Amino acid sequence: MNKPSIADCVRENLQSYLRDLDGETPHGMYDMLMRVVEKPLLEVVMEHTGHNQSRAAEWLGLNRNTLRKKLMEHQLLR
Repeated sequence: MNKPSIADCVRENLQSYLRDLDGETPHGMYDMLMRVVEKPLLEVVMEHTGHNQSRAAEWLGLNRNTLRKKLMEHQLLR
């Protein structure tokens, strides 16, 4: 059995989220999704890079200063 892709997982969870709204109009979905995806992404990448910010920034395709700012925003600096 194939593992679902990240896109499949996101799609399934968004479908569930919209069903759970039960007809209510969602607001700010884009920003909400970016916030809930960004923190675990940063956590996992930092863990797999041994908390090496330079390497993590390279993996993510970000400037190291941008990564540092995002880590501060999510209170993930050690």
